[in-house]
Amino acid sequence: MITKRIIPCLDVRNGRVVKGINFEGIQDVSDPVQMAEFYNREGADELVFYDITASVEERALFTDILKRVASQIFIPLTVGGGINTLEDFDRVLKCGADKVSVNSGAIKNPALIEQAAKKYGDQCVVLSMDIKRVSGRFHLFAKGGREDTGIDALEWAVNGVNSGAGELVVNSIDTDGVKGGFDLEMLDAIAARANVPIIASGGAGKMEDFSALFQHQGIDAGLAASIFHFKEIRINDLKRYLKNQGVEVRL
Repeated sequence: MITKRIIPCLDVRNGRVVKGINFEGIQDVSDPVQMAEFYNREGADELVFYDITASVEERALFTDILKRVASQIFIPLTVGGGINTLEDFDRVLKCGADKVSVNSGAIKNPALIEQAAKKYGDQCVVLSMDIKRVSGRFHLFAKGGREDTGIDALEWAVNGVNSGAGELVVNSIDTDGVKGGFDLEMLDAIAARANVPIIASGGAGKMEDFSALFQHQGIDAGLAASIFHFKEIRINDLKRYLKNQGVEVRL
């Protein structure tokens, strides 16, 4: 049985970890280096680091903070934000990232996924998608959830995997920060079409949400931010709970 992963997410803006609801109402949380150290000790399986305003501000990702975060942890690190070229991939990998997450950059240049996969390997390329329902369809959003591309998110996922994305981070804008549970309908639709590991993001509020998530085929990991940041749920406690529920996790 494949071990399920628990992944905290650091959304970083102006050098600080922040968090909002439905991508709005952003609040300051903490220092990213301190939080990375904390999650490394807490038993997180991986860590995701997003520079959440790099794309909309059309600038490069903050590499100084990234280097400090990478130096403090001994778990896989996925990094995203402002990834538009192979040079951007190269830069964050040299800062200590294990995987690179691309979102808006791939929307602007879909060939980037294939180019990066050929140069660095599929396992290094993570396609991150911010998805919201629009008139009953799943639309792909860009620039940190600010811009509706009009692209069908299900088709985009398939195309991304076919181009060489080795993993998908699927984030529901509809459930983000609401803490009412993961968007299982959307995740099932993606999982039915994509044959790579899927990281579910957006909506976790209690331990039972993760248990429900892992009952669904094709979901390999649960990603969350505020419930971990504010210690509403401790990762080791969550893993013990999941183990008791019959979910295979790394303790």
